[in-house]
Amino acid sequence: MKRAERQYALVDLLRGAGRPWSAARLAAEFGVSSRTIERDIGSLQAAGVPLYADHGAAGGYSILREYSLPPLNLSAAESLAVLAGLALLESSPFQGAARRACAKIAAVMDEEHRAPVQEMLGMMQVVDAVTPADGAVPLGMLSDAIAARRVVRITYLGEDEDSTPTVRDVETMGLLRAGDAWLLAGWCRLREAIRGFRIERITRLEILGEVAPPRDPALLEADLARWPTRRLA
Repeated sequence: MKRAERQYALVDLLRGAGRPWSAARLAAEFGVSSRTIERDIGSLQAAGVPLYADHGAAGGYSILREYSLPPLNLSAAESLAVLAGLALLESSPFQGAARRACAKIAAVMDEEHRAPVQEMLGMMQVVDAVTPADGAVPLGMLSDAIAARRVVRITYLGEDEDSTPTVRDVETMGLLRAGDAWLLAGWCRLREAIRGFRIERITRLEILGEVAPPRDPALLEADLARWPTRRLA
């Protein structure tokens, strides 16, 4: 869970809690350290969220009950940037989520911004370098599998047109955007190494019941060090 998502979830949890939550309990709930929770609390307080600490044996953090996060107010330019960015995810593993997010933003957009933003969006076009083949794997399945840290079994086509498809069990580790292509990054049990699989070459995907075992993050970091990469958060 990203930092911003965790902080929103933390506020929602405390708003609905009947009693204070300790930093240790919050840390266990979100799978982070108590120090991370303390930093989150400090950031939220600095942003004006009315979080306060109750001291004593039954103490912890609470939030004023009447508090709720304000709606997201975007300018016309910000709305255009967000909607254009989401539209670029149409041919990505986040296709379904991007469509839902677009609908939500459009539903709350200021009326004065709606027409100019839609006009500008209509002037933008994207030429997809790779056209998904008929019967392609539903892209949303990949993001779901990665979020759940599942092992997947894929049928994968090599770069050569004459190559024979291989079946591989892959411990999902993330997604990569390389030029005009999306890649599934993971530990390939066939090759016993980190591999990147171009999404459009995956012809079959099965999400297995097995949760991927822990792998040293340094393995992926070392593999990515060969390329100029940047994190999205």
